[in-house]
Amino acid sequence: MSGLPFEAFRPLHDCRVRSGHAVNVAYNCDASIVAATRFQMLDRCQGRGRGTWCTLWTDKEFRTMNAVTPELLRRFDVPGPRYTSYPTADRFVEAFGPDEYVLALQQRRLGSAAKAVPLSLYVHIPFCESLCYYCACNKIITRHPERADVYLRYLSREIDLHMAHCAPGQAVSQLHIGGGSPTFLSDDGLQELMNMLRRSFTLVPGGEYSIEVDPRTVDAQRLARLAQLGFNRLSFGVQDFDPAVQKAVHRVQPAEQVFALVQEARRIGFESINVDLIYGLPRQTPESFDRTLAQVAELRPDRIALYAYAHLPERFKPQRRIVSAELPMASAKVSMLSRSLNAFQDAGYVYVGMDHFALPDDALAVAKRQGRLHRNFQGYSTQPDCDLIALGVSAIGRVGATYSQNAKTLDEYYDLINQGRLPVVRGLALTRDDLVRRSVIMALMCQGEVLFEPMEQSWLIDFRRYFAAELEVLGGMAGDGLVTLGDDGITVTEMGWFFVRGVAMVFDRYLQADRTRARFSRII
Repeated sequence: MSGLPFEAFRPLHDCRVRSGHAVNVAYNCDASIVAATRFQMLDRCQGRGRGTWCTLWTDKEFRTMNAVTPELLRRFDVPGPRYTSYPTADRFVEAFGPDEYVLALQQRRLGSAAKAVPLSLYVHIPFCESLCYYCACNKIITRHPERADVYLRYLSREIDLHMAHCAPGQAVSQLHIGGGSPTFLSDDGLQELMNMLRRSFTLVPGGEYSIEVDPRTVDAQRLARLAQLGFNRLSFGVQDFDPAVQKAVHRVQPAEQVFALVQEARRIGFESINVDLIYGLPRQTPESFDRTLAQVAELRPDRIALYAYAHLPERFKPQRRIVSAELPMASAKVSMLSRSLNAFQDAGYVYVGMDHFALPDDALAVAKRQGRLHRNFQGYSTQPDCDLIALGVSAIGRVGATYSQNAKTLDEYYDLINQGRLPVVRGLALTRDDLVRRSVIMALMCQGEVLFEPMEQSWLIDFRRYFAAELEVLGGMAGDGLVTLGDDGITVTEMGWFFVRGVAMVFDRYLQADRTRARFSRII
């Protein structure tokens, strides 16, 4: 460290630090000495408990950011999956129905996983009070709260149907309530939902229990109620703080309201607070989005999800209300992404992967540093790979080597439950090749590397022969500086992390056979 003894630093975390990664340290020397080392100090030192803490980045990190040029971004701006699963949901078939799903549940119950590995739960609440024009989620716009009461009764019946094939009291280490707008439910409705889940499952201490929050539907009192119900993580839908953009997408929520809610959530003691942003919305410009980025940096949530808006009005009717002429040009979107990457890294956030950022001491950033990052239908997770029971209309689950999806409309969902059947309408039983490729894709998405020997031992393959065509394609990406190909494996470079979806796509057999990708959002 340019003569500065390492002993001058006390690590904030017991972690393995690689070149180019963020390092949070407490230092016992003058800030000017720290700034003179090969590390560059991004933000002013702030007192945090014991000692004084500083966020530092290596020079290599700055070189990496400068190498992510607009030209490189444009070249990889192609439609592609987000790989919350492999194969992706568009490959599910109707031949997989309730009977096949029941078989998967029964096999799990008889196997060792039922006792050894906790479950993950996802519950879909489809209702929203008002329509956001950009939204592509499965949702029902209504101002009739009694519709949620009926829905909760059917959710309870769906859980009962599961209990006929699952061991009651199964441990759950991860719960996510999504939508729609879960906070459409009243306090009593949320209480009823949590009661029915706890009657059939055991939410273990130390788990991740999160809920998506529409800032327009909660206040300080409701946040306190969410904590009482057992939620320890919140995700606020912000999208953009610019009033003109909010009006254009029919989602007006003052920045002051979000700031007040986040401040209150911190006071209550939620373990992690996430903020969702979207770039590429109507009336956005790089300059206007800069202002939102500055406000988010001031807000300083623990995690940030930055999504690219995918304008597909032929598939999603609400998007037809967006004035196409008001959408930013492709060059402006590239500029917004590039500025976002720089802004968040300058603010001290760790780039977790794809479009996710986290503060260095957040569990997600720690998991990435320690090689414990996982990925499921909720995105990146610190929880080990486990089966996912999905409840509610359109919800997607995973049990063993199968994926399943519930009916997408309330009428069909209710009808199947009235018949005494689980409301699964499509899914997929994975082949051996699917499982091999899934392990490769998830290793790339989560750890940023694939080691040949462990893969060969796990799947009894010759990796270089099995993936000869894919390795040839990766050779071109290596020339672009996105990956390195060694004798022992594949490594995603620091710059390649920004294009990890494109790297993973190389191993997607279905995508390579079907080059029609319009059904996916663009990588950028």
